Amino acid sequence: MAEQLEPISRMQQQLAKLPGIGSKTALRLAYHIASQPENQVRELAAALWQGRKAISYCSICGNFTVSDPCPICSNPERHNGILCVVKDPRDVAAMERMHEYHGGYHVLNGIISPMDGIGPDDIRIRELLDRIEKEQIKEVILATNPDIEGEATANYIAHLLKPMGVLVTRIAHGLPVGGDLEYTDEVTLARAISGRREM
Repeated sequence: MAEQLEPISRMQQQLAKLPGIGSKTALRLAYHIASQPENQVRELAAALWQGRKAISYCSICGNFTVSDPCPICSNPERHNGILCVVKDPRDVAAMERMHEYHGGYHVLNGIISPMDGIGPDDIRIRELLDRIEKEQIKEVILATNPDIEGEATANYIAHLLKPMGVLVTRIAHGLPVGGDLEYTDEVTLARAISGRREM
């Protein structure tokens, strides 16, 4: 019986490597895949393989793209002197979903995390400095996550950029829409207060 289930075990092991997928979920997915018609599984595998082969990094901003430079860097209307610095391509997708930001991006593809052995030279900070020197950048928006590593990365970059004469801003952090003050932690409340704006 164990020999017959070995392919499911292999699928489970591979699926469990995906972020947010635990062993039980991976096993459930493996059984689901095993129960699907072969042509559907073939289409899924082909989409994953072909998608991965087609995607590369933009040579300018570091975002995922199928053409180099990416559509954002190729769009002259996005060259307005503003760069938004983010951790990874998922953050670009999140920013683009709101349809409010119309500048360029710089994807670090990581954050400074000494505990994980990731220092400033391991992410795309040098490329950011080069872009600021070559392009007419007036403002850099630091949009890393408001956790310890994200804050450390933002502070490090801000320190490097200040002497370059570029405006450095940080996205505001505070209460989510629909959140209750009663259940909000002190750090979030403090950020909400300090990031308040006139109405």
